[in-house]
Amino acid sequence: MIDFNKAPYVGTEIEYMRQAAESHKICGDGRFTKQCSRWIEERFLAQKAFLTTSGTTALDMAALLCGLEEGDEVILPSFTFSSTATSAVLCKARLVFVDIRPDTMNIDENRIEEAITDRTKAIFVVHYAGVSCEMDTIMDIAKRHGLLVVEDAAQGIMSTYKGRPLGTIGDFGCYSFHETKNFSMGEGGAILLKHEKDNERAEILREKGTNRSRFFRGQVDKYTWVDFGDSYLPSELNAAYLWAQLEKADEITADRLHTWNSYHDAFRELKEQGLVELPFIPEDIVHNAHMYYLKLRDLEQRTDFITYMKEQGVMTPFHYIPLHSAPAGLRFGRFHGEDRWTTKESERLVRLPLYYGMSEQDREHVIESVISYFRK
Repeated sequence: MIDFNKAPYVGTEIEYMRQAAESHKICGDGRFTKQCSRWIEERFLAQKAFLTTSGTTALDMAALLCGLEEGDEVILPSFTFSSTATSAVLCKARLVFVDIRPDTMNIDENRIEEAITDRTKAIFVVHYAGVSCEMDTIMDIAKRHGLLVVEDAAQGIMSTYKGRPLGTIGDFGCYSFHETKNFSMGEGGAILLKHEKDNERAEILREKGTNRSRFFRGQVDKYTWVDFGDSYLPSELNAAYLWAQLEKADEITADRLHTWNSYHDAFRELKEQGLVELPFIPEDIVHNAHMYYLKLRDLEQRTDFITYMKEQGVMTPFHYIPLHSAPAGLRFGRFHGEDRWTTKESERLVRLPLYYGMSEQDREHVIESVISYFRK
C-alpha cells in the first residue's frame, strides 16, 4: 500500500535529539529551539518567531494577541481545519464564514468586505495547499476597516506571495510542524509576529503568563505572574528533530516539487480531455508542493475513485468537511452570503500521495493508477 503521507526524516534527527538530551536542557528554549526560531526569522525576514507546541496553539496565541473578546466577529473560510475556527472560539468570538474561490480553494477576497459588521475584529485567512490567498486585496480591506489579519499558513512554509513569504504578510502568521507537514517535529508549530509591540506580550503568553524571558535576559531581578498565559513552549527534543529538517529545507522542498510536477505533467492530458481539474497556481505565487489534489466530477465519482485507488494499493483521502455544516460550526458561527463553491468543490477534491523521499516506482504507480481509472 502506498501511504498518503510519510513524516519527513533526513537522518540527523536522532543525533540532534541525543545532543539535546545530553545537554540536560530538554524543556524548551534551549539551543535547538533558538536555532529554529532564528532560522525562521532570517530565512523569511520575520520580525519575530516563536516555536509553539502545535500549529493550533500558534493560532490560539494569534487569536489572544488580537485581543478577541466575547461578541467580536472573525471572518474566515469554511473550507479549513477546525483549528482555524477553534482559536477564535477560545476567545468566545463569533465565526462568520464566507465562500471560497473555486480555483485555489482559498477564501474569496471579494466576499470579505460584505461580511464586515461593526463587530468584526479580524480576518483569518488560510493558504490552502501552500498556495497564497490574494493578500494585497485582503490587507487593503483590513487597513480600510481597521481589522487585524491572521495568516493560517500551516501548509504554507516556503511559499511566497509576490516575493513575500507566507506568514509574514498579516499581523500574525502561523506554521504547523505536524507529521503531515513539509517539515515536522511530530507535533509543533510557530507563530510569526509582524509588529515589535507584540513581542513581550507573546513571550508572557507563551510562558504561562510570567515575565520569565525578561528575567533570563537580566531585565528584572526575579520573575512573576504578570498576565494571562498558557504553556505553548515545545520540548527541546521536538525542536532538535525539527532543526535537522530545517537544515535540509531546500532539499526537502525540491524533492516534493519533483513529485508535484511529475503529477502535474502526467495529468495534463486528463485535464485537456475535461476529465479532471488540476491545482491552479496564480501568477506571482510560488508554492511549496505541500499537496497535490485532483477535482473529479462530483461526490459520487470521488467515492468511486477512492475505492478504485485503494484496490490498486494507493491511499487517496479527501479533505475538510466544510465547518459551517459541522455541529460546532452551526453552534459557534454562521455562513454569510451564498455557499456557491465551498460545499460543491469540497465534495470533488481528492488528494494524492506526496511526501519527501517518495520513490520513482511509487510515484509512477500512482500516476498509472489514476490514468487507468479514467481509461476504465
